[in-house]
Amino acid sequence: MPRQKVVIVKDLTSELSAFLSSLTYNKLFILTDENTYTACLPVLRPIPAIRDAAVITVCAGDSHKNVEQLSYIWSCLSNEGASRDSLLINLGGGMITDMGGFAGATFKRGIRTINIPTTLMASVDAAVGGKTGINFNGLKNEIGSFYPPLCVFIDCQFLQTLDHDNILSGYAEMIKHALISSEEVLIPILQFDLNSQLSTLSFPLSTLVTQSVAVKEAIVEQDPLEKGIRKALNFGHTVGHAFESLSFLKQRPILHGHAVAAGIVCELYLSHRICGFPLPSLSRMVHYIKEHYPPFFYECKDYDKLYEFMTHDKKNEGGIINFTLLAGIGEVRINREVPKNKVLESLDFYRESFCF
Repeated sequence: MPRQKVVIVKDLTSELSAFLSSLTYNKLFILTDENTYTACLPVLRPIPAIRDAAVITVCAGDSHKNVEQLSYIWSCLSNEGASRDSLLINLGGGMITDMGGFAGATFKRGIRTINIPTTLMASVDAAVGGKTGINFNGLKNEIGSFYPPLCVFIDCQFLQTLDHDNILSGYAEMIKHALISSEEVLIPILQFDLNSQLSTLSFPLSTLVTQSVAVKEAIVEQDPLEKGIRKALNFGHTVGHAFESLSFLKQRPILHGHAVAAGIVCELYLSHRICGFPLPSLSRMVHYIKEHYPPFFYECKDYDKLYEFMTHDKKNEGGIINFTLLAGIGEVRINREVPKNKVLESLDFYRESFCF
């Protein structure tokens, strides 16, 4: 799999314009959702190539990352005469970069794509690393492929369009990157003032974004197809995806990063019980997440459904749930089998820590 290029831009208009000028393509398409069409596409309009681009706009929100919307994108590409020599720019959050990337991977057996993430979640996670996909049959990212874009352009100025909940959502992935990296990376993440006005903090946040992206890039470069160490990036997600799937089932959807934050708590508990993750570090992270993130409410009667969701995780082998756990900050342990009773204990631990 070719290595993608990631650029933290200072001037998106000029840098994207120069990059497009260096490429040869017969038609340019831009995928947006209803929100990025209004809030973000105008930023690109001064670029001459963008003025002639065909714009495809889909419904916003992860609940629309589905076969129906994917089919709509395919139809638009086909009806507008896209070919294998065409180029697709995905302008949006993780839903857009995931689904647009998969549309690019599959249309005509592959057209080139560029990701321009407009959320913190997409900037540090979804748009980087080459994973694409859609939700299917009630499961997160059940259908997808590895298909890296030509380039990812990250402009932190777009983050000023986000509400606080979406900042928190992306920040959960940055917390995860720090936990699997080192204490040195974690400390500034925990010290950053998440409650301040983002417009006054674009530079320090940009610095942390650059650091977080570097953690993910280093892991992906070692293991692009997720055969080994890339599974470290799944930390917090086995339980987190189950929480997210339950929220959709109950028709009370929560943001991906909020689910991941809750999943981190459960998987740190499992890390403590299974791998000896230090109790003081567990307590510090539980306190931090409880201080900044809303609780995810579920009941004992939901445990079996949550466990069932975990059995569908793509990294499982032979029906065994494979967790990524930590023996300490930056001490990753992949492919850890955890008994069901311990998994249920972790659900108890979260509820007792956050919901009572």
